Amino acid sequence: MSDNLPPPPPEQPQPSPWAPPAAPPGKPQRTGMIVSLAVGGGLVVAGALVALVYSLMDSVADSIALPPARSDAPYSDPYEDEPYDEEPYDEEPVEEPAPEPTATEPDVKKDVTITACERDPQIGWQSADVKVVNGSSSPADYYISVEFLDKNGVKVSDGVTGVVGLAPGKTSEEKVQGLGEVPRGTTCRINDLWRTPSED
Repeated sequence: MSDNLPPPPPEQPQPSPWAPPAAPPGKPQRTGMIVSLAVGGGLVVAGALVALVYSLMDSVADSIALPPARSDAPYSDPYEDEPYDEEPYDEEPVEEPAPEPTATEPDVKKDVTITACERDPQIGWQSADVKVVNGSSSPADYYISVEFLDKNGVKVSDGVTGVVGLAPGKTSEEKVQGLGEVPRGTTCRINDLWRTPSED
C-alpha cells in the first residue's frame, strides 16, 4: 500500500522576518507611476523654459540694429569752397557813458581815534573810548571793532560799537566794552572799521 501514496507536497518557502509586509490585496503600488509622472513633467517644464529663453534671446538679437552700411559715394567737404561768413549786425555798438567824476572821500581811518583805554579795577574788564568825526561829504554810518591785547600782543578780548547817521563834520564819542576779565597792562587797538553812506 505504501507504493500507492502520493508524493508529499513541496515545501513552501517561509517569508523572512526582515522582509517588509506584503501589500494588502486590492491596493496596487503606484510609486513607480508617480515617479515616472514627476520626471516626465519636470522634463516638459525644462524644455518649455529653454524654448522661452531661446525665443527671447532671438528677439533681442533682432532688435539690436546693425550700423547702416557705408555709402559708396565719394567723400566731399560741403563747405570747402564756400566759407561761412557771419553777416554784420545792423545795430551800431552802444557806447557806455563814462562815469561821472566824484570827489575823493578821506580815509575812514582818519575819522576814528581811541581817546582812552581802561581796565575796570572792580571786575577786570577792558574798555576803550573812541571819538568819531565824520570827514566825508554826506551823513555816514560807522562800524567800529576794537580788540584788547595783553603784554605779548595776544588778543584777550574784543568789542564793537556803531554810529548811525552822523552828519558831515559832526563828532560822536562812543565806548567799546570788552567781555571778560583781562590781565593788567592790556592795550586797545582798532581792529576793523567801516563807513557807509546813511540811508535817508
